[in-house]
Amino acid sequence: METVSEPIVTSKPKVKKNSSSSAFQRIFRYSFVRLITLFVTVVIGVYLTIMIANMGGYVDTIMKAEIRERITISVANNQAYKNMPKDQLNELILERIQLEEKRMGLDRPLVIRSVNFLKNAMTLNLGRAVNMNSDAGSRQVRLIILERLPYTLLLMGTSNLILFFSAMFLALALSRNYGSIWDKIVIALTPTSSAPAWFYGIFFILIFAAVLRILPFGGVMDAPIPETFIARALSVLKHLILPASALIISTFFLSIYNWRTFFLINSSEDYVDTAKAKGLQGRDIERRYILRPTLPYIITNFALMLIGIWTGAIVTETVFQWPGLGRTIFKAIGLYDTPVIVGTTIIYAYLLAITVFLLDFVYALVDPRVKIGGGK
Repeated sequence: METVSEPIVTSKPKVKKNSSSSAFQRIFRYSFVRLITLFVTVVIGVYLTIMIANMGGYVDTIMKAEIRERITISVANNQAYKNMPKDQLNELILERIQLEEKRMGLDRPLVIRSVNFLKNAMTLNLGRAVNMNSDAGSRQVRLIILERLPYTLLLMGTSNLILFFSAMFLALALSRNYGSIWDKIVIALTPTSSAPAWFYGIFFILIFAAVLRILPFGGVMDAPIPETFIARALSVLKHLILPASALIISTFFLSIYNWRTFFLINSSEDYVDTAKAKGLQGRDIERRYILRPTLPYIITNFALMLIGIWTGAIVTETVFQWPGLGRTIFKAIGLYDTPVIVGTTIIYAYLLAITVFLLDFVYALVDPRVKIGGGK
């Protein structure tokens, strides 16, 4: 009897449908929530800055008193009003005070002005400064910031980049020689970072400018200004040495110590011991098993260092009379110039928020273990 063979049905492997679309939806949903969260954080931070810069309204009282005193003295010393009756003189003073308060926006409540400040700041409409102006005479906050920004980028960029890379690579070298004489020297010198940069700045000025007279006391360029481009560049470089050195030395040994400890912790992992047991070279172990797994941490520090360049060094720039944003903020605080303070803060807040948002994507690129949105 002939048997009929039944057809063999092979089961096809199940394919995950719409896996790419679900990943896209997860990334989109995560990015949207992240952006909203960061935006709300920036709004709260900027509004708090506005209120702190106004000291909760106390600055208004100070400025109104200053306006009243200034106008009263100005009118009283004006010979044209010497024979004016006292009632008319007081009325004139009151009228001018009201006009000046209206010009500076002090005739409106702080709550209304703070909301307007916030709206303009979030749209990068930085407005006009109250008491400050640029070297060209403009009171536009945008122009004041743009005028001072290159000097801060030069000083902070040079010092922070030198500090970051030199400290990291020296720390990596120390982690190879744990317990060596150089390792002990760095540990012994770490407490020197407790002194701020401006302290070292004053110390350097006394030695290299006052005693040795080989470097200038401050400023950004010699007077008169050199005619050729090379001469001007060399002049700026000469003025840059002392403030940059003060910024570097103030945190140099502490940075090396922090990076050294970080590399030592990661070099004690089991996979590093396994790589050593396999006989891999020290350089290969550092590159593949220490530096590569720690790339997210290194990138985070580098990114935050870059946006930290924007803020400048308030006291150090003031000590060296360096015409950067730090000195501008210091002057704005002394003059209660809220638009300038808020202008620099909002730009830094935006830079910080954008950096934090992009870092999540950078982590996913450099570390395959990281998935955006926490998906599997």
